[in-house]
Amino acid sequence: MVNPSMVAVLLLTGVLAGLVGGLLGIGGCSIILPVLVFLYGYSEPVAIGTTITAVIITAVSGAIGHIRIRNVDHKTSALINIFGSAGAAVGSIILTYVMTKVWLLDVILGLAFIYTSIRMIYEGALKRMPSPSSGGKRVPGSPLVKALLGFAIGVITGIVGLGGGYMLMPAFLYLLHSPVKIAVGTSLEAFIGQAVVSSGFKLYQGIVDVLAAICLGAGTAVGAQAGARLVPKTPAWAIKLLFGFLFLVVSLKFLFKGLGIPFLV
Repeated sequence: MVNPSMVAVLLLTGVLAGLVGGLLGIGGCSIILPVLVFLYGYSEPVAIGTTITAVIITAVSGAIGHIRIRNVDHKTSALINIFGSAGAAVGSIILTYVMTKVWLLDVILGLAFIYTSIRMIYEGALKRMPSPSSGGKRVPGSPLVKALLGFAIGVITGIVGLGGGYMLMPAFLYLLHSPVKIAVGTSLEAFIGQAVVSSGFKLYQGIVDVLAAICLGAGTAVGAQAGARLVPKTPAWAIKLLFGFLFLVVSLKFLFKGLGIPFLV
């Protein structure tokens, strides 16, 4: 667990994770989790529990900002919060049986990060950023589709501690063809329920470094605001391509570690 002298380091880590996550539109959790495992030496279960707890602060902070400027589809958010929370409970129970098998957890995390890397490399290589319909104030799609989507992402969140910017926002954009601003705001509010449920289970399981989570969450909330403001001034496609390959390395590190294969990077 974190030493109090590490507070400043973790706050800075959170700020940097939020800055990059806000710039790339992927959320800070995708940065925080591998940093905790590969740089700070956290076990995979504690890294997952600490990450999802930290994300609660970021999601609430971001959601409040988007609610103020009316970028949230509250009906969609309520539906996904309900079914996503149920999914997060199921995923957290699955994690209870998986977390003693660290090799299997590494393989699952490796596969999860492959999704992020492929999506970012694809968008970066084509210089393609999310640009579905810019009009409207709601996320399209039937209640059934949204409920199923929320439950599925909730299960993933419960297992690997990722979900908001990692899967929920891209699902709104590419599957439901939501306006970009509404997708961002709604995904933040819709993720709060599953993050709270998932974190609650992990606190009960004893796999959360609470002090680290608070520091990382506070830092990420600040960094995400700065990252969002840098988007119009930055060639985001190039940064996405760079971090796409970085996440590919992260996914391979998890996979190779789980399979017991030496990895030189």
